[in-house]
Amino acid sequence: MGYPKEMLTAGEQVVLHRHPHLKALIGPGLLLLVVTALGAWAAVWGTDGARGAEGPVVAVAAGVVWLLVLVWFLARLVKWRTTHFVITDRRVMFRKGVFTRSGIDIPLLRVNSVQFRHGFVDRILRTGTLIIESASDDPLEFDDIPGVEKVHALLYARLDDSLDGDDEARA
Repeated sequence: MGYPKEMLTAGEQVVLHRHPHLKALIGPGLLLLVVTALGAWAAVWGTDGARGAEGPVVAVAAGVVWLLVLVWFLARLVKWRTTHFVITDRRVMFRKGVFTRSGIDIPLLRVNSVQFRHGFVDRILRTGTLIIESASDDPLEFDDIPGVEKVHALLYARLDDSLDGDDEARA
């Protein structure tokens, strides 16, 4: 699914659209799997007729815990899905949020430098932090950008094109 066209100005084209790396969902996903397995075991154990009165209570408690973890996982999934890192031919955009949205737009002409940083695990997962320094603000860090080295190179090439005056030729 591409970035919504109504968020773009006339003639603006999306060059890159990314969500955070899926590593943001690994922890919640593993927790959901573990709680599902434990909940299934507790349900089977609790519905065994030999357990007495506490058996159904354990089964219901396991179901409630599983439901809470499921809701938490789904909330993380929606947060991941509604976080957008977008590079267009004119700007860099970052948007996040469901009920309360926040975002920032950085015109390419205002970007001074682009850096990336990633540790050992990030290198294995091919993700990292993109750092953009604009003309008037402190550097902005965008975490968990998939393919951060390629994004860095793409953004640097876009900056080089913008500085060469290609935008004026198009206008």
